[in-house]
Amino acid sequence: MNLKISALEYVEQVKNGNISAEDFVSATIDRIKNVDDKLHAFLQVNSKAVEQAAQVDKKVKSGEKVGSCFGMPISIKDNICIKHSKTTCASKMLENFVAPYDATVISKLKEQDAVFIGKANLDEFAMGLTTEFSAYGPSRNPWNTDYVPGGSSGGSAVSVSAFECVASLGSDTGGSVRNPASFCSTVGYKPTYGLISRYGLISYANSIEQIGPITRTVKDTAFMLNILSGLDSHDNTTIDNENVDYLSGIEAGIEGKKIGIIQEMIGEGIDHTVLSATNDAVSKLEGLGAICEPISIDMVKYSVASYYTITATEAGSNLARYDNLRYGYDFPVEGFEFNSYISKARTKFGPEVIRRMILGGFVPSSGHAGKYFLKSLKVKSKLTREVTEAFKKYDFLVAPTVPILPFKIGEKIDDPVALFQVDINTVMSNLTGVPSISVPYAISNGLPIGIQLLAKQNDDKSLLQAAHALETTVNLPEVPI
Repeated sequence: MNLKISALEYVEQVKNGNISAEDFVSATIDRIKNVDDKLHAFLQVNSKAVEQAAQVDKKVKSGEKVGSCFGMPISIKDNICIKHSKTTCASKMLENFVAPYDATVISKLKEQDAVFIGKANLDEFAMGLTTEFSAYGPSRNPWNTDYVPGGSSGGSAVSVSAFECVASLGSDTGGSVRNPASFCSTVGYKPTYGLISRYGLISYANSIEQIGPITRTVKDTAFMLNILSGLDSHDNTTIDNENVDYLSGIEAGIEGKKIGIIQEMIGEGIDHTVLSATNDAVSKLEGLGAICEPISIDMVKYSVASYYTITATEAGSNLARYDNLRYGYDFPVEGFEFNSYISKARTKFGPEVIRRMILGGFVPSSGHAGKYFLKSLKVKSKLTREVTEAFKKYDFLVAPTVPILPFKIGEKIDDPVALFQVDINTVMSNLTGVPSISVPYAISNGLPIGIQLLAKQNDDKSLLQAAHALETTVNLPEVPI
């Protein structure tokens, strides 16, 4: 069974009777059993996946209406709720929490006959960018298992890259879909804020986070977006995309389009091989008929500080519910007064979550809010104005997704400031709400490099067209695992 096919190829093969969903899902489960001991992409695997795929085959054979996924195996980041399944957020605090309802994206995929192959590993509560901060151990990069796969949606990207599923859902608060997509050589998409419902996503920073797909091709991303996007009564931040078909016209090309090369994202600290790949990508875009010019977005240099101040503040508020009275684990109350009980119960959190909770309590506090939190909001506002102005002149912006290559597990774990800086090219999209995509572009010393394209808000369809055009210029080797 060839597991190395795209989502669209899978759909065609099942539709035409060339393969059965049951056989494909069964082979995928076998693949997970064979490789996931090395990779640790999954926190749990769906024991009923093969049975669910067999039900799809029955519908196909009987001529019943079948959803557009046709039993496609999809992995789900373990901070997205699936009814009656554990949703741990890779935290000991929620080790035994069983979701009582489906996230909207899960309901939409169920309607289209997707099969959820398992819950993917992540940094605890999506706070991290290497998947090293999972309470259940790190995921590993399938291109070289000594290296990080990126994060926080590391397990999702690994599962797609290593052919343990056909597509995955992650969440992106500051690059958490695009960063691991770049590090694992997959396509990672952060949509316009509000395009995909966040109902059922366990909150980290509500004002900027988005659910996004991780796939093998840009067309597969468009396919997923057709299913996932649109208004949701459960999430009043969602927008009406008027049932746009993101797949139609995806091969329109970029002839005559203007693209700005963000200078602040290719400057100090960029790896020379990443810079070389970016310059090559710009040449390819020009070869496709685009006009590429350098552009400066001054507020980029302050974006990481602004991002971590805002997200820590929101995370501190969101994590307040984990007091072991509403959510938590079995821990007796005898012998404690209220505050000491909560403090003791929260020792189940890992170091990165604790760091951000403390920061999130400090920066908006009396006497410090003006110095930190309000200043961060001003940076966000100025950055948004700069990006809005840039899109009056340019159709797209381009930069490397991550300014460095994947690094070894443990290499940066004790230096949070150095880790935070890895996000410098991705947080802008979240702070401003614009869509962005990471396209696999090169392999250097056996490690992947992704190129990021950005478009103005609600221009997701054009962005996918540009990304597909770039993708057609690339021919990468297969993942070695």
